[in-house]
Amino acid sequence: MSRLSTPIIIGTAAVIGLGAGALWSNVEGRQAQAQPAATMVSIAPRVFSLCHTGGGTNCVVDGDTVWVDSVKIRIADIDAPETHPPRCDQEAELGRRATGRLLQLVNAGPFEMRALNGREADLYGRKLRIFLRNGQSLGDQLVREGLARTWSGRREPWC
Repeated sequence: MSRLSTPIIIGTAAVIGLGAGALWSNVEGRQAQAQPAATMVSIAPRVFSLCHTGGGTNCVVDGDTVWVDSVKIRIADIDAPETHPPRCDQEAELGRRATGRLLQLVNAGPFEMRALNGREADLYGRKLRIFLRNGQSLGDQLVREGLARTWSGRREPWC
């Protein structure tokens, strides 16, 4: 297996290919190509603001959606309460708190975004990424604080 480790600089983000080479094996008489390893993007410190809909440069939409350098990102490892529209007062309040906390987390310093293997974007065109700081998921931090839950593969009601 070949490994690509040459960094490519895009704006202020450094994209590093991790094991992007192909691995071929014989599966039931067919040739199959293995999935490339996840790609990490380092996000240098910047100022994020709040935004609710529409395009953004660097802003937090809600507890699991962020615009980073004009690209809409869905934090892939969590589900946060909806804020527009919330389905009940409890969801609205929890969603407001999750949004504010995510804003604090992304403004706290540099972090990395890791792509998922096998799925680039969701049904709404948002890029699917896991946000990490010092190897720890920012999504997991929201879960520990009771502001989100681990993504189970489908939405669950908050009301």
